[in-house]
Amino acid sequence: MKSVKENLVDIESQIRNSTKESSFEKSPQVIVVTKYVTIDRAIEAYQAGLRNFGENRIEGFIEKKKQLPDDAIMHFIGSLQTRKVKEVIDDIDYLHALDRLKLAKEIEKRANHKVKCFVQVNVSGEESKHGMSPEEVIPFIKEMENFEHIEIVGLMTMAPLTEDKEKLRQYFKQLRLLKDKVQSLNLSYAPCTQLSMGMSNDFNEAIIEGASYVRIGTKLVGE
Repeated sequence: MKSVKENLVDIESQIRNSTKESSFEKSPQVIVVTKYVTIDRAIEAYQAGLRNFGENRIEGFIEKKKQLPDDAIMHFIGSLQTRKVKEVIDDIDYLHALDRLKLAKEIEKRANHKVKCFVQVNVSGEESKHGMSPEEVIPFIKEMENFEHIEIVGLMTMAPLTEDKEKLRQYFKQLRLLKDKVQSLNLSYAPCTQLSMGMSNDFNEAIIEGASYVRIGTKLVGE
């Protein structure tokens, strides 16, 4: 198995190429998704210079948070059950899966700090995917006005599994245009400047369409 450092060299090269192809000059930040790997592999990723870590299960999140150095930035990228919020919310730096009012209310009740949240959007409309429909996003964000512990920093999506690069770009573009709409509302609690989109199989297309964060697991740390 290749080292994380070797994989990172290849990924950074791809990121540079996709950023050049994009009309958005800023390179995205890489979130290393460590959900399938050991703590040793996660520490190897840290030693390779990565600082953003993504987990989608509570147990994995708590374990990695405990073992990684204090300057690791912890992203919870999976669906968060309302009853589990109290266990992790104060250790989360970024939540990528705010997808319902009930969850927002629980975060507001339990959090002791302002949680940076991405609203999860199901752009493709697939039934198997979490997230709200694009039409629901702005009304939902407007409901967040008096939630002191939630800041809407951006939108997140998961594209369908497809080899059709043009189709992928369309999904990512749709999310970007929606983000621009939210941003134009100039809401202090919802700056919505960020896009969390793109994974191991489609991060290049996401970068071309303006991703701020790409969530890479398999191609970086393996299974």
